[in-house]
Amino acid sequence: MRRILSILLENEPGSLSRIVGLFSQRAYNIDSLTVGTTADHTLSRITITTHGDDRVVEQITKQVNKLVDVLKIIDLTEVPHIERELLLVKVFAKDEATRAAVTRIADVFQGSIIDMGKQSYTLQLLSNAERLEAFLDMLRHESDIIELVRSGAVGIGRGDKALKG
Repeated sequence: MRRILSILLENEPGSLSRIVGLFSQRAYNIDSLTVGTTADHTLSRITITTHGDDRVVEQITKQVNKLVDVLKIIDLTEVPHIERELLLVKVFAKDEATRAAVTRIADVFQGSIIDMGKQSYTLQLLSNAERLEAFLDMLRHESDIIELVRSGAVGIGRGDKALKG
């Protein structure tokens, strides 16, 4: 099962390395990893997507909590949350029919064309992972993908509760 872990930790050199090292030492795969400072620049927030059953995620959570720099960890998949990921994709758009089809797909998914070349379009879409996959499936039917980059998921709990130090 796909899991999204949100970790609040001190913004210190080596903090990220210790988190990633913990995953690799225990042979847990990280599907995506995003990191950034919070409103308090002494703290960072890491969002990790991984796969595992409840036992594996519980073990990961306990191990991460033992690290000195870590203030809090939460499994966002267990609480109501908002998740977003940024996708940038460059596709061939060599003729009018392909350009029109790609533009329609971008419109339907509320994406945008952010660059145009002589034979290519670069599109951006901000959404959850499932919607990004659906967008890519539609694009693949209409054009060839030249290049693709994804940011990895970021997430935040819904409502008034917050992950604070």
